[in-house]
Amino acid sequence: MPKTSRLGGLIMATALSGFAASAHAAVTREHSSFGTLKDGTAIERYVLANSHGMQATVITYGAVLQALKVPGRNGEAADVVLGFDDPQGYQDHGDVHFGATIGRFGNRLAGGKFSLDGKAYQVPLNDGPNALHGGPLGFDHQVWQAKPAQGPGWVGVTLSYRAKDGEMGFPGNLNVEVTYSLNEQNELRIQYKAHTDKPTVVNLTNHSYFNLAGAGTGDILNQVAVVHASRYTPIDGTLIPTGELAPVAGTPLDFLKPTAFGKHIRDDHPQLKFAEPKQGGFDFNWVLDTAGDVHKLAAEVTDPGSGRRLQLFTSEPGVQLYTGNFLTGSITGKGGQAYPHWGGFTLETQHYPDSPNQPNFPSTRLNPGQTYTQDTVFKFSTL
Repeated sequence: MPKTSRLGGLIMATALSGFAASAHAAVTREHSSFGTLKDGTAIERYVLANSHGMQATVITYGAVLQALKVPGRNGEAADVVLGFDDPQGYQDHGDVHFGATIGRFGNRLAGGKFSLDGKAYQVPLNDGPNALHGGPLGFDHQVWQAKPAQGPGWVGVTLSYRAKDGEMGFPGNLNVEVTYSLNEQNELRIQYKAHTDKPTVVNLTNHSYFNLAGAGTGDILNQVAVVHASRYTPIDGTLIPTGELAPVAGTPLDFLKPTAFGKHIRDDHPQLKFAEPKQGGFDFNWVLDTAGDVHKLAAEVTDPGSGRRLQLFTSEPGVQLYTGNFLTGSITGKGGQAYPHWGGFTLETQHYPDSPNQPNFPSTRLNPGQTYTQDTVFKFSTL
C-alpha cells in the first residue's frame, strides 16, 4: 500500500482533453463526451488507464464509476462493474445506484428523520417508511463538475458538487469533492472531502456493484469473500439497525474466513429474510476490525474462475455488503447484458446506517470549520 494521499496535495493536470500523461507516462487519462441527459445536459467521461490493462471510467452524472476493466489470470480484461452505456440508463434506473457517489447520507435514515441541536429535519421517503441514500434526488441524480488531477505515479479526476441548504431536507450548503485515481499498482482510490456552513450530517460512499467474473456473466454466488469484521449491526424488518453491535460468530454473516457468497445466502435466518424475504440475501453493515486504518485489509473477494481478486482498504468504520438481492434480470445494462438476481455485490464503505438516530454509533455530524474526509482503495490482482 502506498502512503495515503491528501486531497489538499493534488496536482492538477493542465490538459482537459485527449490523453494526459501523469508523472509516470504509463498511467494516462482520456476525456471525452458521454452523451446527454434527456433535457440535453452534456455529460463528460474520463478514462483512467495504466500499463497493466486496467481502466476506470468515470462520468459526471452522479460522479458514477461507469466501467472498470481489470485483467484476469490469463491477462484477459473484463468490465467488473454493472452499469449502462448511456446517461439515460442511469436516469431511468436511478433506484439501483449503479456505480454512483451516494450522499448526502448513504444508507438508511429511519422515517427519513433526524435532529440536530434540538431541531428536527425530514428527508423525503424513498424506501418504504425510510429515506435511503440521501432521498429520491440524492447526489447520484446530480451533474458534477470535473477537472483532471494527478500526482507522482497516479492520474485521476476530481468531481465537485454543491448541495444547497435544504436540499432533500438536509441543513447547510455542502461543498463536496470526490477524487478517483489509478496507479500502476492496480489501485483505484476514491477520496472524499466536504465542508458545510451549518451543522449537518454526512455519510458518503460509492455504490458500485462488482462481479469479478465480468458484469452480466451471471451471479456472484461462487465468488469467495473475507470481511475482517467480528461484529455487524443487526436490522429490523424495515432494514433499520436495532442499535446493537452483534457478533458475526454463529451466523451466516461470518466471513472472517474465506466463504463463498452462496454458501449461506439461502440459510433460514431471520436477518437474511429481512434483507430479502423470498430467497435470502446479504444487505448489512459490517463493523470493521480495521478501525479506520486505511493501511489494513478490510475485505477481500476472489473469483475462482477468472482469478481476479479485489482487496478493500478504507478509513471508514463500516462497510455495507449487498448482494444485488432485488436485481431480477429485467434491467438491461452495458452491451445488452441482463443483470440477474445476485448479479453483483457492493462494498459500500461508510459510517453505520441511521447513525444520526443511534447515539451509540460513530457520529456523522459535520460542523462549520470541520472537513469531512474519506479514503478508500480497491486494489486488484490475480490469484
